[in-house]
Amino acid sequence: MSLFAIITILVVITAVFAYLNTRYLKLPETIGMMIIALVFSLLLIGAGVVFPVVSEFASNFIKDIDFSEVLLDIMLSFLLFAGALHTDSSLLKANRNSITLFAIAGVILSTLLVGILLYFFLQTFLTPINFWYCLLFGALVAPTDPIAVLGILTKAGAPKDVEIKIVGESLFNDGIGVVLFLSLLEIITIGTNNVSLGDIGILLLQEIGGGILFGWILGQIGFRLMRKIDHYQTEVLVTLGIVMGGYLLAQLLHLSGPLAMVVAGLFTGSRSKVHAMSNTTELYVDKFWELIDVLMNAILFVLIGLELLTLEFNFNYLIAGLVAIPITLLARYLSLFIPAVIFKKYINTDKKTIRLMTWGGLKGGLSIAMALSLSAPLPKTQFVFMIYVIVVFSIIIQGLSVGKLVKKLF
Repeated sequence: MSLFAIITILVVITAVFAYLNTRYLKLPETIGMMIIALVFSLLLIGAGVVFPVVSEFASNFIKDIDFSEVLLDIMLSFLLFAGALHTDSSLLKANRNSITLFAIAGVILSTLLVGILLYFFLQTFLTPINFWYCLLFGALVAPTDPIAVLGILTKAGAPKDVEIKIVGESLFNDGIGVVLFLSLLEIITIGTNNVSLGDIGILLLQEIGGGILFGWILGQIGFRLMRKIDHYQTEVLVTLGIVMGGYLLAQLLHLSGPLAMVVAGLFTGSRSKVHAMSNTTELYVDKFWELIDVLMNAILFVLIGLELLTLEFNFNYLIAGLVAIPITLLARYLSLFIPAVIFKKYINTDKKTIRLMTWGGLKGGLSIAMALSLSAPLPKTQFVFMIYVIVVFSIIIQGLSVGKLVKKLF
């Protein structure tokens, strides 16, 4: 099937699902569309029992889409830039200590806790897995996705500082999570005996520090270009060029593309808007990236739902996935609570906020995409299935109940 045909079918399906959700379900957009996609996938599986050609065509269509490549190499750059562009940088700056602490220490601690707890569970009750593989699984589920929950938090009247902590932490922990995942994957591939702590430190510094610096440079380039002109069509194209060209160049330089996009988006959303754009340009840039954000997220959550067609069912994988849900939630809570207690003099985060950040820290497509990028001898099939169970629970159960938690706590 041609690339154009795949994109066309995907956009048409997304448009139909969006209409059904808006017209009938009236759920938060990403949650509603994923539920419809899951039901649609189950119907296709059922239809495949009677008409095998239907199920075969649907499964082949989804397999033709490299979910990992589509998200990690294409969609992630747009999503992170758009999210950062529309984030209030003044509130972000006011909460920078807690956001930085939770994004870095929180992701590392969550990875360790999930890896340790999952390792002992599998050793005791199911088929044992190498400890380093369990750590890699921890890195897969450490990043959070604020997209589905952001609208709910706003409607439920969550305090702005709490909202910005969840969104800001998620923007950065996506980048940190990808770097940690790639670092662990490289250690496993090369061999733990052939990698020193110094090598790991240099790799993390290059990816994280280099990505942040590169994002700042991209923001500066965009700022200087847009300050010289007043033509909104060209300035929108400049932001598009920064995202696409910048992300590609970051990958070639072995820097963190996700972190570069977050920093470039924050720079564009603060300094460039204020000092380099006219009111007309600011309006069009905002609306363009808002539309890109909505479109990308809609397609992403439809893809997550349709991925059900490609899963290989295994009862042990299902048990492991269900047990991994409380493990992941406990690790998320402790990875926020422990740093908050240790560094309470430097950050202002109470227990209510930590509870909301735990339940509101939804897992999304990034975790599935990273899992799908794995290859043998890693347990790819098992990890994909387990993470799919976690993501579905997270988006549907946590996503639909987080609004009630906001009202209860605040």
